[in-house]
Amino acid sequence: MRTIVLASQNEGKLSELRTLLRDLPVRVVGVAEALGRPFAVEETGETFEENAILKAKAVCAATGELALADDSGLEVRALGNRPGVRSARFAHDHATDAENNAALLRELASVPVHARAARFRCVLALADPKRGVRTVEGTCVGVIAEAPRGTHGFGYDPLFVPEGFGGRTFAELSSAEKNAVSHRSRAMAALRPVLEAVLEDEAR
Repeated sequence: MRTIVLASQNEGKLSELRTLLRDLPVRVVGVAEALGRPFAVEETGETFEENAILKAKAVCAATGELALADDSGLEVRALGNRPGVRSARFAHDHATDAENNAALLRELASVPVHARAARFRCVLALADPKRGVRTVEGTCVGVIAEAPRGTHGFGYDPLFVPEGFGGRTFAELSSAEKNAVSHRSRAMAALRPVLEAVLEDEAR
């Protein structure tokens, strides 16, 4: 069975990616598990795609296995699409989810809910030792709530209200509900044909 190494140390992302890959004939491991030690890649890119490619290439080179990297974040129209690639570091470089959520609410304090249009974006990069790197993208649109709600998920989930769920935030949805519409699940849907082709080619 082919191994895919997930180029992340974010437990929330790892859990979602494992769930989205569970019906494929692959062994899914995190990079720390694969290497037996922490492994961080400096995200120096200016776009989600650049950062995803950086991480996927680095983990592929370090492990010699298929590597899957996710770079994702929140874009808020009223803030000129910030926090964007700095979503995980919006409040400061080592911010917690709660600190980032608080920073976002402070910046939107004078913005009414109807003007808080936002979208989550996810770029997945698949690095293959034999075939190079391919990328796909998924998005999910919604608005930013006035206060955090819900206990599920991670990141900005308590503030992000996706379309079609009666005003509930991502953090108020079940994992199945979120995975049906999330930016990450949509990116994975786009990646599946690529990944299935790689696995079929290897099986020949």
